[in-house]
Amino acid sequence: MNPEAQQDVSVFQGIRMIFYMMKPSETSFETLEEVPDYVKQATPFFISLMLLELVVSWILKGKPPGRLDDVLTSVSAGIFSRLPSLFSRSIELTTYIYIWENYRLISLPWHSPWTWYLTFLGVDFGYYWFHRMAHEVNIMWAGHQTHHSSEDYNLSTALRQSILQVYTSWIFYSPLALFVPPSVYAVHLQFNLLYQFWIHTEVINNLGPLELIINTPSHHRVHHGRNRYCIDKNYAGVLIIWDRIFGTFEAENEKVVYGLTHPINTFEPFKVQFHHLVYIWTTFWATPGFFNKFSVIFKGPGWGPGKPRLGLSEEIPEITGEECPFSSSVSHLLKIYAVVQSALMLAFYEETFADKAVLSQVTLLLRVAFIILTLTSIGFLLDQRPKAAVLETFRCLVFLMLCRFGHLKPFMPSLSFAFEIFFSICIAFWGVRSMKELAFGPWK
Repeated sequence: MNPEAQQDVSVFQGIRMIFYMMKPSETSFETLEEVPDYVKQATPFFISLMLLELVVSWILKGKPPGRLDDVLTSVSAGIFSRLPSLFSRSIELTTYIYIWENYRLISLPWHSPWTWYLTFLGVDFGYYWFHRMAHEVNIMWAGHQTHHSSEDYNLSTALRQSILQVYTSWIFYSPLALFVPPSVYAVHLQFNLLYQFWIHTEVINNLGPLELIINTPSHHRVHHGRNRYCIDKNYAGVLIIWDRIFGTFEAENEKVVYGLTHPINTFEPFKVQFHHLVYIWTTFWATPGFFNKFSVIFKGPGWGPGKPRLGLSEEIPEITGEECPFSSSVSHLLKIYAVVQSALMLAFYEETFADKAVLSQVTLLLRVAFIILTLTSIGFLLDQRPKAAVLETFRCLVFLMLCRFGHLKPFMPSLSFAFEIFFSICIAFWGVRSMKELAFGPWK
């Protein structure tokens, strides 16, 4: 996919691509290199819709659609999940191209509207089964659970993606490579993902007759619920008809409580991404018998010896209505600091993707390491982890060093001196906090 092609997409087209309303004539390409990076160019539309959701939520409910610490963690997970694409093409495309070049049976015409619509159905059907297996196979759930870990439900939740998920999802799209050109597949793979952004909201209620055919915010709210009636329901990407056909549909009725059945209570990015993988590892070794160990990996997350494949529904904690989402107890000032540092890091993240073709491998690796360090440090601060102040002091020092050696540059060169002053103040502040922590224990 070609990031440069994003200049050819108008604002009107950008809005339409979020809702999968682009026409075959404007999104058909002969080669994979011609396909725009639609996900990359959707960033301003994501931000605009999130701001619109904030305004509408204030007007309708008198409160924001989510908590600041949760939003930061969702954005953090989204950034984390995209970092591997700085170094290599997605495995979803790599495996698809390999099958297409070596095993395709026929070559459907890339410019035909019939190929476009067939691929739309094929990708959405493949997504349904991938999504379903991601809930029913424990090792796949280890990746997908990241997306469900938010206890809020808003547009930022859509950005909370797993770095592991793509390493299993490609399997379910592979049959299309026997006859659908990679360029057509790449378009629909992106549009299917983009469509699912706008359904992560509570400000849109029932959509009438559309509820019968397409996946809507109401249907997807059920999917994100941890109420018993919500578990393993509504796997659809775009068309809800798959759930209706295969018996996994459930309409929204009682109030939905969001998140994992056993909340992880952390904002630390590595725990958000990998905590269930660690759980599988420890459970695997603690479970006796070869077949039981095999089942730990390939049966459902709720499975245990003597239980059905997907576990027992009565073991899912009941919703009392008094559930309180995990929130950071740090001060509002520190949360504002976290937002500022996240915004600065996000600017460098966007710049890194824009310039990756001209950056050296060393600079690219250093930038990625700094981004991961920033995400981790912000998570430590929000969790009030021991040594969080020490880590933030180190991170600010690293920033200054990378700037001095030319590996990081402010997006506005005229602000270089101001950035150095700002981070020098941060180093002094967090250095003092670090010494106090070492002398008197964790800070509040």
